[in-house]
Order: sequence, then structure tokens, then C-alpha cells
Amino acid sequence: MDSGVSAINELVKKESGFVSALMMEAQKVIVGQKYLIERLMVGLLADGHVLVEGVPGLAKTTAVKTLADTLHCRFQRIQFTPDMLPADLIGTLIYDQHTRTFSVKKGPVFSNIILADEINRAPAKVQSALLEAMQERQVTIGDNTLKLEAPFLVMATQNPIEQEGTYPLPEAQVDRFMLKVKVSYPSKEEEHLILKRMATTQRTVSVNRVISPEDILNARKVVDQIYMDEKIEQYIVDIIFASRSPEKYRLADLKPLIQYGASPRATISLALASKAYAFINGRGYVTPQDVKSIGRDVLRHRIVPSYEAEAENKSSEDLVSRIFEEVQVP
Repeated sequence: MDSGVSAINELVKKESGFVSALMMEAQKVIVGQKYLIERLMVGLLADGHVLVEGVPGLAKTTAVKTLADTLHCRFQRIQFTPDMLPADLIGTLIYDQHTRTFSVKKGPVFSNIILADEINRAPAKVQSALLEAMQERQVTIGDNTLKLEAPFLVMATQNPIEQEGTYPLPEAQVDRFMLKVKVSYPSKEEEHLILKRMATTQRTVSVNRVISPEDILNARKVVDQIYMDEKIEQYIVDIIFASRSPEKYRLADLKPLIQYGASPRATISLALASKAYAFINGRGYVTPQDVKSIGRDVLRHRIVPSYEAEAENKSSEDLVSRIFEEVQVP
């Protein structure tokens, strides 16, 4: 077993070399935000979608676009608005009077990397139109079911729901995102550097393309091979079950605060994201710290607080933190 782990460890060190190159390219454009860039890369490597939340002006869109610019992939930015229709996203059927037949006109979702900008400004019907594409990697237009080309990744940005003109995302769609990343304000030093670098009308910084779609797909195969000990697997299962039956994990006080716990999809996402996080850090095996580092991003949008929790001003973030504090680490 040790020789097998050593072999995959060496393979990961070799194959993850592009990670530092991607980070360097991103830092040409973005000041700070290492946390956000790493999570976007985890989503890319684990074949999952990423939801990024923060107030306007924190470089959410810039970060996603910059990462897309480093890839030899087809990229599409979609600005979600209150008057948007599902056909604006997935496409529609066009009638040809000469042939008296319908033909498919593909929408912008037919790309590799989708930036769904301000996704929660569109009504629920448009948000739901993404569900099939995100989960099944296919789109149905009329009687035609069309496969989406791999890799396919939705990187969505949203403003906090308290902002004017926003709609809450349906629970079914939120659960399709592997990670929900919260972006905060930069530090004072970073803010000063942003001022020095960005306070100009001449912005000519560009990034180089580092990897191709084939490189991404090959890296995903390596991520699948990363070793996860059975104790780590049990740790992940315990975390998920603590959100459903907290009283069995010395968390009886959380029982009335959690309306819905995490689903089996969360278990799968946490395992895959932990492997991808290990890959980014150049390791061929998963540690408990990998699970803890990425776990909050996997669970914060999947644990639904009860009305009692809201009355006590407890957010899902607070509930997830308690679970990670109390569940025994192997």
C-alpha cells in the first residue's frame, strides 16, 4: 500500500505543476483572493460547479474571467437579468420557411466555462433552466437532447440576497454547486496595492494560456487516483451524518436548529473536493486538514437552518463550524 501511495504522490507532484503557473498568471490581474482562485481550481479539477457570493466590486467576475483566460477552453459570460428568458440561456428552435423544418439555435450555455454573472438577479424559471445542464451535462431543446462538451463548468457569481433586485436561488439548484465560496473585503495592504495597480485608465495586463481541455481531463484522472484512507472516508461520513443527527455527535443543541441536513451529494462532493485540494497542494493522499479546509465551502449552502436558528441569529455558517469543531478527527 505504501509503495502505491508513494507512486501516486510522485505522479501528483509531476502533474500538478501547472497549478503554480495558473496562480502566477491570476496574480498578474488580481490582488490577493488566493482563497477564491484555489476554490475555483478545485471546482475545475473535481468536475463541480462553483457559486461565488460577495458584494459588488470584490473582483468575483474578474477572478472567474482571469481563470478562464488561462485555459484553452471556450468561455462564455452570461449576464443574468430580471427580464431574461430560458431560451436566452439554452437556445431555441428556429423555423425555416423554405424547408418547413425547425433547426436548433444553440444558446451561450454551449461552452466549456460558463460565467453566470449575478445569477440571482434572474427569475426562478431561468435559474432552473441551468439544472439539467449542470447535473446531466446535457440540454433539451424541443425534442432534441444535446450533450455538452467536457470539461463543462458553471462558475456563478451572486450578490447577497439582501441586495436590491435579487431572487433567492432554489434549493435544488444551490445543491448542484459543489462549492459555495464567500468573498470578503481585502486587507488594508491589499487595498493599497489595488489602488496603485488599478487606479489608471490604461489597463493592458493580459494573462497567458497555461493548459488545454485535454490537460484538465487528464488532471481529473489523476485526482481520481489520489489515495483516501478509510478513516478519512469515515470522517467525511461522520461530518455529513452530524448534520442530520447531531444528537449522536455531542451536538444535541443543534437538533432544533437544523431543518435539513446535507444530502449524499454532499458526501460525494466533499470527497472529490478534498482530493482536488490535495492535488493542488501537490499531495497524492488526503489528510483530515484537507477535509476541514474545503469542507465549509462544500456544506455552507447545503445545511438549511430552521426558523428557530434564524430567531437565534444562527446561520448555516455557524452550524457548519460547530460540526467541524465537535466531530472527532481521525
